[in-house]
Amino acid sequence: MASDPTPPAQQQLRADAARNRESVLAAATRAFAAADPEPSMREIARSAGVGVATLYRHFPTREALVDAVYQDQLVRLTTGANELLEAYPPARALRLWMNLFADWLATKHGMTDTLLAMVDTGEISIAHSRRELLAAIAGILDAGIAAGEIRGDTSAEDIADALLGILAVSGKREDQAQRLLDLLMDGLKPRPAG
Repeated sequence: MASDPTPPAQQQLRADAARNRESVLAAATRAFAAADPEPSMREIARSAGVGVATLYRHFPTREALVDAVYQDQLVRLTTGANELLEAYPPARALRLWMNLFADWLATKHGMTDTLLAMVDTGEISIAHSRRELLAAIAGILDAGIAAGEIRGDTSAEDIADALLGILAVSGKREDQAQRLLDLLMDGLKPRPAG
């Protein structure tokens, strides 16, 4: 087996750079979720425990950072659907996934202006994101319908639209959002025969 020809000092630099990138990504995710106006890059760097130059080395523009956060959260949301489905019965997996979806939407609070500008220029495709989300929902729904835990007349589009409506209405009122999501799940239960 061939060994890595990279000197140990360079390997350490790469590991540090990867840690710094992840720290910036995590800090940006938290900052965007907590902010109404978009947080400054300086605030995000400070929260990540890195210098502004380090932030810009990984994300040369605000758009690059917003895109990275957006894509990271989309991947977490879509892979989360499969992970939840492996760990829980389908109806429970769907309800837990709804919480992931709410977190994903919350992340966008502090990056709305940049995100909308990127959608306008075509840098981010809403259609692609929607396809990914609908596929994640459909996977859980199909399993729930097959297990008899979810009504057979439910579509992924129904769930996506209901989630968007519920989360838009409840805003930052977490308790109301959770109650409405529970009501949605009650409505998804199969109807009694007869």
